[in-house]
Amino acid sequence: MARTGRPRAFDRDAALHTAMLVFWERGYATTSTTDLSAAMGINPPSLYAAFKNKEELFREAIGLYERTESQASRREMDAAATARDAVAALLHTSADRFTMQDRPRGCMIVLAATNCTEDHESVRDFALRCRARTKDMIKERLDGARDAGELAPDTDTDRIAAFYATFLNGLSIQARDGAERAQLHELVDMAMGAWNAPAGPLVDASPAP
Repeated sequence: MARTGRPRAFDRDAALHTAMLVFWERGYATTSTTDLSAAMGINPPSLYAAFKNKEELFREAIGLYERTESQASRREMDAAATARDAVAALLHTSADRFTMQDRPRGCMIVLAATNCTEDHESVRDFALRCRARTKDMIKERLDGARDAGELAPDTDTDRIAAFYATFLNGLSIQARDGAERAQLHELVDMAMGAWNAPAGPLVDASPAP
């Protein structure tokens, strides 16, 4: 009678969640397989058997992050009544999630592969595509609002989406650098003040009369 394979002696989902936290905190390039196997509580052969290699494990970890952490912000966007409220909800929810006590600060997608060199080009490109999805998500909401008449027909949705996606990336770095949650929310309010602001300098430097 053929022998059945021996079941894995670890919880794959729990191990993947642990790997996500390690990559999120340390980044891809500075995290070794030894670091991962130690944190996950498995030996390297078991890690390779379950996840193939470090890069595939990272890709799965990013997928888990998108299905859990990122989806919370997306739900807030979807529930908002207007495009402006949707963008504000995305940013405020992200500020909360970037500063939670039980996980690394900031956004894993923004932070985990920013220091990759040419040796990790495929990882860098993968993370770049993941980050681009945030801009696409914002633009999709803005396009829908424009088509519905909520925004003017000539609204440059690509430019606006790029602005708020760039701001969100910076918000993540501020959170990792230790900015307080209240400060991040204040920055979000400032960024949302640009929604209807006329083009021009942020501060009027003209002398008072």
